[in-house]
Amino acid sequence: MLYRCPIEVTVETEYLSAQSQPDKQQFAFAYHITIHNRGQIGAQLLSRHWFIINGDHQQEEVQGEGVVGQQPHISPGSSYSYTSGCILATPVGCMTGSYRMVNDEGEEFETPIPLFSLQVPGVVN
Repeated sequence: MLYRCPIEVTVETEYLSAQSQPDKQQFAFAYHITIHNRGQIGAQLLSRHWFIINGDHQQEEVQGEGVVGQQPHISPGSSYSYTSGCILATPVGCMTGSYRMVNDEGEEFETPIPLFSLQVPGVVN
């Protein structure tokens, strides 16, 4: 049985113009993630699984332990935030994925990361 813990993921993005080189097809973006535990039991983030898709529909898949070198435990009613980034070869793209987590009773579950856009300001109306 797949345990469903009420974990909510919210995302904010920003274009990093100072770290981008459009003439070399390098567009840098930061994404700020907040993971909210809306449940009655704590949970620990074990790993991440990302799909990064650029404007040419080229997809990169990234998997790994934790996030930014951590495997945070999120208590009921608490949140955990972090910032990471990526470089795309196009001025627009998107990301989605999931976190593998385990609750305090030892039940593992997947938490979806909602699809979010990455775009240079003014490129898309």
